Amino acid sequence: MQIQNILMPQLGESVTEGTIEKWLVKPGDKVNKYDPLAEVVTDKVNAEIPSSFSGTIKELIANEGETLPVGEVVCSIEVGELLSEKTNISEAIRNAGGTDPLPQESVEVVIGTRQSEPQQKRRYSPAVLRLANEHNIDLQLVEGTGLEGRITRKDILKLIESGIPQSKATPDTKNPSSEVQSSEMANEKPTVKSAIGDIEIPVTAVRRAIANNMVRSKHEVPHAWMMMEVDVTNLVAYRDDIKREFKEKEGFNVTYFAFFIKAIARALKEFPMMNSVWAGDKIIQKKEINISIAVATEDALFVPVIKNADEKSIKGIAKEIHELSILARTGKLKSEHIQGGTFTVNNTGSFGSVQSMGIINYPQAAIVQVESIVKRPVIMNGGMFAARDMVNLCLSLDHRILDGLICGKFLNRVKEILENVNKETMSVY
Repeated sequence: MQIQNILMPQLGESVTEGTIEKWLVKPGDKVNKYDPLAEVVTDKVNAEIPSSFSGTIKELIANEGETLPVGEVVCSIEVGELLSEKTNISEAIRNAGGTDPLPQESVEVVIGTRQSEPQQKRRYSPAVLRLANEHNIDLQLVEGTGLEGRITRKDILKLIESGIPQSKATPDTKNPSSEVQSSEMANEKPTVKSAIGDIEIPVTAVRRAIANNMVRSKHEVPHAWMMMEVDVTNLVAYRDDIKREFKEKEGFNVTYFAFFIKAIARALKEFPMMNSVWAGDKIIQKKEINISIAVATEDALFVPVIKNADEKSIKGIAKEIHELSILARTGKLKSEHIQGGTFTVNNTGSFGSVQSMGIINYPQAAIVQVESIVKRPVIMNGGMFAARDMVNLCLSLDHRILDGLICGKFLNRVKEILENVNKETMSVY
């Protein structure tokens, strides 16, 4: 009999960790290949970890509520025969009735055994990373007492308490990437204590995942901001003329947001550098224009994606907004719905906001906040006042990728498109 380990899979682009929401099995349970083992929550999607083979659950290594980095061991299974060194998680999820979390070539993860040699690339928990960073400990020189020689938090604390001279390794070259460390900041317990009458609200796995992603973006990305005022009087008139007939014919609303997404998608086509993502040692300018949209529920924020938005009509975009919003609010979003986003547009105006500064959806280059349309007096050509429908577009940009010149040109182009909307320039069909 062989002991095989199941690792935390990567369930989406830029996802670095997942939280075990609920175990669906217990030690001693018999499982078949592709049976779901646990429910996992990330900042992008809820999913299940499928078994890579048939056998008996040996040990549940991760606890419910515990957040683990991608590649960390979550449980072990006793199987009758040794499987191949690599198992394709994509195939497992597909056979379990789900969808691929990543392109096939990206999702192979090493399945280790207790008898096998340690993996060449060592993995560390967020708690271990934080302690090592705080005390300048070179983790490459530490012997772990955990499963397969893993370094545990107790190992680091014992080393610190023993007073053994610590290595002054440079974090960039010796310690693991700070990408995982930054997410740990959101997990640290606050020093604030509750007073009489205060209400303590437990942090859910979804809220923790959102917090980790936001901390990572703010920690790593040098944000800069830009805002532009747009006169959308023509857009408002055009949409008012067609909205009733459109609803009767199509069964869903044609919203202002659909027009904004279409205009932004057109401008991204003309300014492709805006449609880029950060990839560590390089910037990748994406060919497809896939717009991520923010959909809020009572306790969570989801970011589904409208694929190839530049190729879709207003009707097509409006339909996807409608369908994706329903899936998000009913908890039915799958990984296929949240993958591949290249640029984010957030409809903050739906809450009445008129100005805001969004946090960039890592690893994208920018996010546009579409604010509330407000009717107010504007000085027109000739010095006359007129009541116009005005909206602010607020752009947050990654200053590693973009600068003010290209962002100004991009927003000006979006402004030009929106201020000239009519039946001929932007048909709904």
